[in-house]
Amino acid sequence: MRELAPDTILSVRDLRTWFTTKRLTAKAVDGVTFDLKRGQTLAVVGESGSGKSVTSLSIMGLLSRPGAIESGDVLFRDSKGTVHDLARTSPRGFRKLRGREIAMIFQEPMTSLNPLYTVGDQIGEMIALHENIGREETRKRALEMLGHVEIPDAANRLDDYPHQMSGGMRQRVMIAMALACNPSLLIADEPTTALDVTIQAQILDLLRRLQTQFGMSILFITHNLGVVAEIAHEVVVMYAGRVVEQAPVIELFQKQKHPYTEGLLACTPNAERDLNPDGERKALYSIPGSVPPITALPPGCAFEPRCRYAISACSTIPPQLESAGVDRLSRCLRSAEI
Repeated sequence: MRELAPDTILSVRDLRTWFTTKRLTAKAVDGVTFDLKRGQTLAVVGESGSGKSVTSLSIMGLLSRPGAIESGDVLFRDSKGTVHDLARTSPRGFRKLRGREIAMIFQEPMTSLNPLYTVGDQIGEMIALHENIGREETRKRALEMLGHVEIPDAANRLDDYPHQMSGGMRQRVMIAMALACNPSLLIADEPTTALDVTIQAQILDLLRRLQTQFGMSILFITHNLGVVAEIAHEVVVMYAGRVVEQAPVIELFQKQKHPYTEGLLACTPNAERDLNPDGERKALYSIPGSVPPITALPPGCAFEPRCRYAISACSTIPPQLESAGVDRLSRCLRSAEI
């Protein structure tokens, strides 16, 4: 097992997660590499089908057949300092880590919460699974967690069922479940996508506060670069299963080194930029085309059919992820010109 830097809690190297059947192989994640430092937030950004969620499921050991990690390693340092290679951890080993050391918030809380159990019972189940405490103490801890996530009148909401709560409240319950055992790493898979803008801002503010309070690291998965600006320290941009750009968040917003990142930012609504000189609102920009099927990627750059900077070499030469400045990486033949 390779060495892990002292300030790094999660290190992914050349991760390849493929879905293989008798007819074809879908390379959903193809050589992904990144590091997450202790106490920081790393955002993984990209359109649907870019490999973000499969990366998170690979880290959590939640892949279903025919999906499997083909190669690469995923090193994680737990709260005691022990380093685990999650790519080779057994199901039994994952049961000890999930919830206590690594937790996950899923995109849609209504499908993640059990409608037949109260929210207090579901939070308490997570605590009872990992800690040897009695029923009364478990219920007390569940109530404390509802207080941490700022649910009003928490004592009376503890016995509510998920359908009795709003979408924002259900997402807060999911956060309370994830943090019940004070994990070192929280993976948030598009936790604000199904929420309106006001509730979205509240959830992001809550995550920032809880990160400081609990001292955890966050792997934040989203397709919205506007959200990234609010919460992340560093950004990894994925396209067609590969990392195409990586940079500190401020530098990424100041100057993009990959056409796909530039396109994603252009798609983000901006009140000043989206107005014509006469004051009328412009049509929202969208990147032309769509993400190619991962079973039929072009021979050169996967983004070439949609790229306004493409030249003839882009259709035949696969670009490599290379340095594009201090602490920056880009997978583009023309990154120096952008």
